[in-house]
Amino acid sequence: MTGLETVLAPVSLTVATPFFPAGTWPASPLPNSAMPAAATSRTSTKPAAPAGAPRPAPSLRRRVACMLYEGVLLFGVLSASTALYLLARPALRRLGVDGELATQAWSFLVLGCYFVWFWQRNGQTLAMQTWRMRVETAAGVPPRWPRAAARYLLAWLWLPPSAAVGHALGLVKGPFVGVLAGGLLIWILLAWLDPRRQFLHDRMAGTRLADLRPPRS
Repeated sequence: MTGLETVLAPVSLTVATPFFPAGTWPASPLPNSAMPAAATSRTSTKPAAPAGAPRPAPSLRRRVACMLYEGVLLFGVLSASTALYLLARPALRRLGVDGELATQAWSFLVLGCYFVWFWQRNGQTLAMQTWRMRVETAAGVPPRWPRAAARYLLAWLWLPPSAAVGHALGLVKGPFVGVLAGGLLIWILLAWLDPRRQFLHDRMAGTRLADLRPPRS
């Protein structure tokens, strides 16, 4: 240490450290344990959501988009099931059960197995995984087999009235399909009458659709 540093060192310590008489050093205005809590209270301004609060329902626009994407995926599923049906057609003809009604029943069964299996597994079909939504019960868990099957059956309640209207009007082909599409649209829009924007078949089956996207800050 040089001579100048030797002279300046006590001076710098005196300037940096205020003078207090012995035994009169002021106490800290806040205890050490309270300081992190005070900092946390300043940085956290929004209250946290209740832990048991259910997730909001996805918007109708996202649900319709998910249905359209699901239809693209189901085209492959129904193509494979049709191929299996054609392989079994000779045996079905010998049994006398081959026909248009048998084909529709087979497709209805295949679709039911597809939806029910995915719903009871993790509450999500392939399209629902992409669009970040799932089917769950009031407890927030995927439905079991009976409830998932009930949801699938109840989701078709729009079809008989729509088909009855189409037959009553004597419509065929394109116009008849248009009436069915109108009935499905009305069924979807009925969710606006529900306070939580849930479908009618979800209300009846004791399930709900939940949006899995993180909440916006």
